[in-house]
Formats: sequence, structure tokens, C-alpha cells
Amino acid sequence: MGDQMLVKRVFTAAVGIPFAMYVINLGDWPFFLTVLALASLAWYEFTAMLRHKNIDLPYGMGIAGIILLLACAWWGNPAEIQTIILLSVLITFMRIIFAGVKFSVVHAAFMIMGILYVGLTFSYLLLLRSIDSGYITTLWGKLPAGAAYLWLPFIGTWASDSMAYLVGSQWGKHKLCPNISPGKTVEGVLGGVVGSIMAVAGITYLFQISTFHGIIIGGLVGIIAPLGDLAESAIKRFTGVKDSGRLLPGHGGVLDRFDSILFVVPFVYYYTYYFMLR
Repeated sequence: MGDQMLVKRVFTAAVGIPFAMYVINLGDWPFFLTVLALASLAWYEFTAMLRHKNIDLPYGMGIAGIILLLACAWWGNPAEIQTIILLSVLITFMRIIFAGVKFSVVHAAFMIMGILYVGLTFSYLLLLRSIDSGYITTLWGKLPAGAAYLWLPFIGTWASDSMAYLVGSQWGKHKLCPNISPGKTVEGVLGGVVGSIMAVAGITYLFQISTFHGIIIGGLVGIIAPLGDLAESAIKRFTGVKDSGRLLPGHGGVLDRFDSILFVVPFVYYYTYYFMLR
């Protein structure tokens, strides 16, 4: 990594981490609007990548479905999400019927995929943040419970990515998916799992949450995070682009930065809901 790239990454982190801490801990409308902005940018990046393959998706149609998914999640109506998904599928296929050759089955497939990939996964950030309206007592004071649960996948994913890079660059020999991500190794992924378990177990201790749950969640994060990374890498390889965007200096686009966390958060949400709050 060059010095200039390192400076850009440090600058982005110096701005992004305090902002993330503020909106996650605060919740309410600032958090919703932040997630909405990120999802809108992610949808723009998704459609922009597909244009490299001459697949032109209508931005407004997709963003409408994404906004409805986020709104349902924010207002605490997860059951309504199924209705929005069904409507999105029906409207997409109606467009095939009435738009003719301008909107083919290929367009429909990527439209549905994009709404699920962006809208559904980002909605789980809102669902997890609002999963518990109470407070927990940490070693340094009270913290909204929803914020504490949301920090677990974020910290676990960051630790997994960092440890996977360190272990993979030093000891990585066995390629994991060379056709999709040549730089990712089995050793790196295993290192990421260990790093995630250690980080999440540590943060659950600070949050005074069961360390047992921290170990389980850390393991889930370490296993699932690379799948999110590989999924986005597959899209980029299909469309022939290096990064999903240029919004975040040194990190690429929104999807580049959130690819892993978007896969992780739904699993953490369901684990928290079924095993920690019942």
C-alpha cells in the first residue's frame, strides 16, 4: 500500500469512525437518514457497475423499493418487508410485459437482485439498531441496547478484515476463490475468524453482555464477512470494474466499504433476537 493511499485511508477513517459512533449511539432520525443516504449511494453504484455491461436499470424504480424497505424496518414493521419484496417482484415483471425489449428478463433479474442486495441488507441495520429500546450498563456508563448490539457486527467485521489481511499477507498460501478474489486465502480467512472472535468477545465484556454470546457472534461474523466480500467481488469481476465507486478516499465506494457488514448484520440480528432477547 502506497503512502498516498495510506493517508487517504487514515483520513477517511478519522472522519468516518467518529461520525459512525455518533449516529449509531444517537439513533433516531440521524441514523435513519444516514442509512438511507448510504443505501441510495449503494444503489447508484450497483446500477453504475451494471452499465459497464450495457445493463441499464431505472434508478427511480429501484430506489423506491429500497426506501419502502428501509421505512418498514425503521417503523418496526419487519413483516411488511415481505410485502414490499413481493410488490417489487410483481412490478418488475409487469415492466417486462409493458416495456418490451428495453427491459428484459436480464434487467428484471438484476433489478430484483439489487433491491434485495442493497435495500434488504441495509434495512437490517435499522432492525438491529431498534431491536431493543432499553439501555445496557457498560464499564463506562449506559448505552442504548440497540446500539450495543449493532456495534458487535461492525467491530467484528473490522477486526476480521484487518486480521485476515495481516495473516493472509504473511502466511497465506492456499487460495480461497482465485477466480473471484485472487488475493483472498484460506489462512487469511481463518485469521479473520480468530480476530473477529477475540474482538467481539472483548467488546461484549466491556458491554457486560455474555461473553459466550460474544464468542458465537464473533465466529459468525468471521465466517460470513468474507462471503459478503466475495459476493461484491463477483459483481465487480462480472462488470469489469475495480471499485464500486470513489466516494470514500482510499476505500472505494459504499459497497466496497460495506460489502461484508451487509451480509453479517442479518445473521447477528436473528441470533440476537432468538438467542439473546428470548
